Amino acid sequence: MLASVSAPSVSAAPLGTSGPAQPGASTAPPDAQAPLAVAPVRGAWTLSLPENASAHGGRIDALLASSHRFELALAAVMFGWLLVAVVRFRNARRVSPDGGTRRSRAWVLGLALGVFGVVDGTLFLGSEGYLRDVLWNFRVPAEDPRTVRIQINAHQWSWEARYAGQDGAFGTKDDVVTWNDLRVPAGVPVWVQLVSTDVVHGFSLPAFRVKLDAIPGRVNQTWFQAAREGAWEAACYQHCGTSHYRMRGILTALSPEAYASWLHEAGRQAVQAYDPDDAAAHWGWVWRTP
Repeated sequence: MLASVSAPSVSAAPLGTSGPAQPGASTAPPDAQAPLAVAPVRGAWTLSLPENASAHGGRIDALLASSHRFELALAAVMFGWLLVAVVRFRNARRVSPDGGTRRSRAWVLGLALGVFGVVDGTLFLGSEGYLRDVLWNFRVPAEDPRTVRIQINAHQWSWEARYAGQDGAFGTKDDVVTWNDLRVPAGVPVWVQLVSTDVVHGFSLPAFRVKLDAIPGRVNQTWFQAAREGAWEAACYQHCGTSHYRMRGILTALSPEAYASWLHEAGRQAVQAYDPDDAAAHWGWVWRTP
């Protein structure tokens, strides 16, 4: 199971005339200007981790691999010790346990503390480094001029994503809105801010080692970077109602040139289809950095 760590959050705020402070779910059908991308290829079921398509996912995988190695080593020692005890003392007379001597208790306590320090200390330092360098390091997407910013509005049972158009500002006529269809450029930081309009949802990109709660009234955020082009599943990992199983989308990583072309054309169509009276379609919030 992938570890989930909540990132720093910001409060939701109204975006001028673009809608209420609590983003509202649009009742319009999926946007025709952004048809669903090609479905990701599904491999055979295995016990291994999902494919890693993230530029930083290897660090999460390394932590999990270290944890599994420690667990296997400790299990081997414990079962070996148990086997030796069973064989060595199989003919010993039954005695009441007395808790051992002071020396034996000190030896067991020292061994336990040593194992705890090595195993948990290693995992703690690795996790702290990942949080510091990647997950909570929003300076990376904030300082990169290529960064793609996406606002995601989660509701039963779909993901509604908003992109700033060519003007780079949210809440304008050329905003691009898609349903269950996320498109990002490969090799570029992608900064996501996420909110829910009804119940708690769980935004999950297994191939990017991303898990983030979507909570009503609270904007959570994270960032990731696709290592290569391709298509992968975006799912909800938090049970959110009777159709939870249907809350799935596709994230497609395109080349930077293909992404720019798609955004330009989608923004042009958005301007043509813009309806200032459709209040439900103008959800959004002021983008804030932590």
